[in-house]
Amino acid sequence: QVQVVESGGGLVQAGGSLRLSCAASGSIFSINIMGWYRQGPGKQRELVAVVTSGGTTNYADSVKGRFTISRDNAKNTVYLHMNSLKPEDTAVYYCNANIARDRSLVSFSYWGQGTQVTVSS
Repeated sequence: QVQVVESGGGLVQAGGSLRLSCAASGSIFSINIMGWYRQGPGKQRELVAVVTSGGTTNYADSVKGRFTISRDNAKNTVYLHMNSLKPEDTAVYYCNANIARDRSLVSFSYWGQGTQVTVSS
């Protein structure tokens, strides 16, 4: 059993900041990529930011320079620091983790339940 649980969403005014956290737990051997995706009202789910176990990051163009993804491998946790938030950042934010449960390193994708971020103008 593997669980991926997000926390830290909420309501913030434009220009404000929030930090999201996501912890993976359970039968985990290793985690390769962890990341954040979001789905705004009436939109498809899109990539926000991802980070590999070695620390390589990738960001959507829309959040570059405003959001920072970081990771604590010892805690199987990934964070998303969001600054200079805009109303268009309003969405449900989902955590994703590619997790290997044994030495075979065959990985499966696990999703959290999502956390709402609402940015008011």
